[in-house]
Amino acid sequence: MQGLRNPEKRGVPSRTPQGRGMSVTQPFRYAQGREPVERQMVFDGKSGKLFCDCAIKSMMIKRLGFELLIGGCTLGIMEEPNRPDDPNILWKIFSSLKLTLALLIVLAIGSVFGTLIPQQESAMELAHKLSPGLARLFSSFQLFDLYHSMWFRFIIALLAANLIVCSINRFPASLRRFRGQPSPERPKLFANLAPQMAFALNRDLEEVSNNTSAYFRERYKRVRSATTAQGEHYLVGERGRCANFGVYLVHLSVLLILLGGLVGSIFGFEAFVNVPEGATVEKVRLRKTRAPRRLPFAVRCDKFSLDFYPNGTPKEYRSDLSFLVDGKVAHRGVLLVNHPITFKGITFYQASYGTIAGNMGRLRIASKNGVEDSSFEAQLGKTYDLPGGHAKFEVVDIRSNFMGMGPAVQVQVRAPSGRNPGIWLFQNQEKIRRRFPGIFEKFPQLNPAAFEPFVFSLEKIESRYYTGLQVSKDPGVFIVWTGFFMIVVGLFVTFFMSHRRIWIRISKSPQGVRVEVAGIASRNKVGFAKELDRFRDKLQDYLLEAPPSQAETA
Repeated sequence: MQGLRNPEKRGVPSRTPQGRGMSVTQPFRYAQGREPVERQMVFDGKSGKLFCDCAIKSMMIKRLGFELLIGGCTLGIMEEPNRPDDPNILWKIFSSLKLTLALLIVLAIGSVFGTLIPQQESAMELAHKLSPGLARLFSSFQLFDLYHSMWFRFIIALLAANLIVCSINRFPASLRRFRGQPSPERPKLFANLAPQMAFALNRDLEEVSNNTSAYFRERYKRVRSATTAQGEHYLVGERGRCANFGVYLVHLSVLLILLGGLVGSIFGFEAFVNVPEGATVEKVRLRKTRAPRRLPFAVRCDKFSLDFYPNGTPKEYRSDLSFLVDGKVAHRGVLLVNHPITFKGITFYQASYGTIAGNMGRLRIASKNGVEDSSFEAQLGKTYDLPGGHAKFEVVDIRSNFMGMGPAVQVQVRAPSGRNPGIWLFQNQEKIRRRFPGIFEKFPQLNPAAFEPFVFSLEKIESRYYTGLQVSKDPGVFIVWTGFFMIVVGLFVTFFMSHRRIWIRISKSPQGVRVEVAGIASRNKVGFAKELDRFRDKLQDYLLEAPPSQAETA
């Protein structure tokens, strides 16, 4: 079988330790200048099975560096150092990668339930369709409000603790790599260098060394140099040291996102309120518990307008809102669908609209004494004289749908005799009479002729719009957005940046001066090999274009 070629091809030394994998043909290296000798393995049935068994056993999960991407959260699982057993069993458990995988699996399963099962208000319809036992089971596990359940928050807290402990365990090694000063003198890197990574120049050694150092320092940071007793010059430079911390930036961003969600869940709220046109409210009703909650300011709906498409479908809801602090307007804004307004950390969304009874109603009063009928535009809360001036009446309540029988007003008669009946007048009086014969005579409070000799009737009531507002406060939203921004930066650093180090050796050769280039990268070895090729070509062109020294010219 054909043997493997030089694994350190193109100047990138192989760093695969023994045991990470096996090849069918394994070269044995001897001293420099000797040809490698290859040992052939006959791949028959028995030896093939043995080879596969050894290869599988050698692929230990703890020695693999990989990135686990689940649910948008990237956790860098790095190589665990071989160290004696930690006496702190709790710390050992929380630093376990198995715990990370188990928690992520539980969160993924919980998220599936939270996606498939309607949550909060939407869950009521499903709960009525389920059997009582199954509904109690779902409720006991808080599956109808899963993302606010205690067990879901507990799993998130465990994941955060696991992430923190894993990061603390591995951070010192990354810090050492960041602070470490690579030694310029690394002859082993050049022992099996690919031929194309070296070139010769017919120049002076010191001149080539100085020019190479100047070129190198312009393009790489922390360049260090050394000269051996044999007159060989070594240079080392590096880039992307911060790539060692990319995974920790991702970890921190995940923690911030979890923290922001937890802060919003605990200290935030979701509520709703209906504000009639022209009315002012200071309280909202919590969506989950229906309990009232006072706002630190008042909200007034100055105007509500509604536009329709030609087919009658609503086109746009618009609410002109004013926010009042201590009775004074502090802010005004136009609220539209998908264009919320935020005031003092509380966000208002246009959610719905509807109509309610206004403050005006048209009443007709007839008299059995032959007095001419009269009509009134009666306003809520005002007092009016009855025909003849013997009594007064007041409209004390207006309802758009009272007792399921349609629009109605309540009239309170005030007579000198002390007979002051309160009467409910319905707009659909004749329909109600046909549906419920004798209802008005049976119940005096519904009888329009209860105050003789007058007969009251309701012609219509004024209706007005109300705007339905969804009210939300989430103090953790800024933390979440910060975490999302950081996770993008962290993922970019983790996947597209690497810690790259380049070594250059300059030595005498029969052709004059020999320049060799080698390097090591923490990831993306293929891209780094191309970078080394470009660096070598540009360095060679730079040195060839540099003017020769005076000594060489002489």
